[in-house]
Amino acid sequence: MHSSSASPTPAQALRLALALSLGAAVSLGITRFSYGLLLPPMRADLGWSYALAGGMNTANAAGYLFGAMLTPALMRRFGAVRLLVGGAVAASVFMAASGFFSSAPALLLQRLLAGVASAWVFVSGGLLAARLGASQASRSGFLLGLYYGGTGFGITLSALLVPAVLQAAAGVPQGWAWAWWALALASVAATAVLAIAVRAMPGEGAAAAAPARGPATATSTDWPLRRFGWALSGYALFGAGYIGYMTFVIALLREQGASPGDVTLFYALLGVACVASSRLWAGLLDRYRGGGPQALLNGLLGVATLLPVLSPAWPVTMASGLMFGAVFLSVVASTTALVRHNLPASQWAAGISAFTIVFALGQIVGPTVTGWISDGRGGLAGGLVASALTLWAGALLAWRQRPGAPTS
Repeated sequence: MHSSSASPTPAQALRLALALSLGAAVSLGITRFSYGLLLPPMRADLGWSYALAGGMNTANAAGYLFGAMLTPALMRRFGAVRLLVGGAVAASVFMAASGFFSSAPALLLQRLLAGVASAWVFVSGGLLAARLGASQASRSGFLLGLYYGGTGFGITLSALLVPAVLQAAAGVPQGWAWAWWALALASVAATAVLAIAVRAMPGEGAAAAAPARGPATATSTDWPLRRFGWALSGYALFGAGYIGYMTFVIALLREQGASPGDVTLFYALLGVACVASSRLWAGLLDRYRGGGPQALLNGLLGVATLLPVLSPAWPVTMASGLMFGAVFLSVVASTTALVRHNLPASQWAAGISAFTIVFALGQIVGPTVTGWISDGRGGLAGGLVASALTLWAGALLAWRQRPGAPTS
């Protein structure tokens, strides 16, 4: 793939950020978060416990961790653009494969492989978004937020697509398989647009060769890991806490009597709020160089997670979804901004990869533990309370993160 060596104009940068956001839509919005919509019918059809249902997203997160560890080496070999597009193709294939299996081991394997591919997309896309932001310093926070907020496009598309396919396949054995295939087709379409658009990324050839630091070397003196210990710890807890909500909130709403139309509206608006978050928190990410943004956003997420537990009233539920959507991906963007503010460009890949790894570790633990708690006497409400407490603990840790020395 080819890329331009010239700095993009503001309009070109906006178009490129929107194109990159399709990678986030595929890697997280569709590949990971659509599973929350499919969990209730799959669990009912296949007789799963909540622990096993959560284990599906644990497998996805484990694959994500493995993929994140491979990403720096793959970027050195293939470049970030090729890895972005190749990962999106692979994620689409593995998602389609999930519709052909009903045994738990096979589905766990498909979720794991999809997680590997998702990490390739999300980490390489995040690095490209950081480079794009560096070329537009006055709008870097907005462009970063737009990339991560692209996950909301995938969430909204999933919210509109999955319930419609499930309704059309009502009465068909394992009708949820058709939803997986529909999501895979949507991912293929997004990948095609992404592959065409990112050919114009600036300076890919030179930049791709620069990041020679991977997670295996992130603890060396070249990359000041200890300086970011509080933020990394808080981010791990964010990964464990937020994924409990995204995995089980739809099951809780169905348990509380929400109709399919209500679920569609809830999840679609959550996705729209994700997209809007790119503008909402851009100034915060540009202004602060320490862990304050991550702490604030984690605290708000804890509130949003607890709201549907405190009251099943529909306005409260909608407020929860809108608040959660408007915040959670900005926590991810805040760590990229932290890396960009405090490290030289040559260490961005190592910094982003390190945060991605602790994020994945949290996500490995979160779904299964939340599901295990939900199988107990407290039910799904108890699981979400545990998620909220985890998010607040993450906020306290992130608050202690101080800025590093200015980068040159």
